Amino acid sequence: MRLYVGNLPWSATEESVRTQFEALGAVESVALITDRETGRSRGFAFVEMADEDARKAMQELDGQELDGRNLRVNEAQERQERRPRY
Repeated sequence: MRLYVGNLPWSATEESVRTQFEALGAVESVALITDRETGRSRGFAFVEMADEDARKAMQELDGQELDGRNLRVNEAQERQERRPRY
């Protein structure tokens, strides 16, 4: 299952996110989303875990504080098609 992890502190790294989630189960992958131009974190990530572990992570980590920010953890939604700008 792919999880959306929002409201991450700017100091978050893929490794710090992985560590947070590995406490609840095996993490398949972590993708910290960064700004193309600056390379800085955009404040959210996607984490892939087995379904059972992902459900546990949603229950345990949603609303948990990480470096002064309350995390938002829920199941990731498919990306919506964007209309081109003219």
